[in-house]
Amino acid sequence: METIPERLAAIRLEMDRIAHRSSRRAQDIELLCVSKTQDASRIQQALVAGQRLFGENRVQEAQDKWPALQQTYPDAKLHLIGPLQSNKARQAVELFDVIETVDRPKIAQALAHEIQRAGKAVDMFIEINIGSEPQKAGILPQNADLFIKQCREDYGLSVKGLMCIPPQGQQAAPYFAFLAQIAKRNEVTGLSMGMSADYPIAIQLGATLIRLGTAIFGERAKIE
Repeated sequence: METIPERLAAIRLEMDRIAHRSSRRAQDIELLCVSKTQDASRIQQALVAGQRLFGENRVQEAQDKWPALQQTYPDAKLHLIGPLQSNKARQAVELFDVIETVDRPKIAQALAHEIQRAGKAVDMFIEINIGSEPQKAGILPQNADLFIKQCREDYGLSVKGLMCIPPQGQQAAPYFAFLAQIAKRNEVTGLSMGMSADYPIAIQLGATLIRLGTAIFGERAKIE
């Protein structure tokens, strides 16, 4: 069975190969290690292997694990990739370097307030509900342009990218291409798209950040 460092090394090699085939620079694509539900000992294996970019779904879970880890690895960077409620905005700003799930004005306003209060630079990704699925979070594609403008001009947020999760069971490529179109017309350079099952096509279609959990840590137990 492959170890976590071995999996990371294999993924990095595959990312380089895909980037080369896609006429892209490998250094323009970052690997986000999705560490939700993983305990500190398994995360530390990835840290020892040189991984420094991690994603967590829940503010409380990240608070329980990361302050101690970052004492040893202060250069580790943390992204929030799960839904955020406005009453957790202060903790999110204190803990995370990037918040990828900004998806409505209430959250944007709360984050802007907490960033100003903390005097801390936190980058934002707008989450797009790229398949317009009623059960999913994210701003609808037809509302994305206005919301991006509001986040920048009304709330003063640093919008560095867009994030999406394509509908399950469908070809991901058209949705990744759609996200790239939205980003281009709004002059947004970051594209957080692609997970363990579809990251190769995401890289081909312009991803600057891929979010991998299972490919690094293996299958995880489901949390009810």
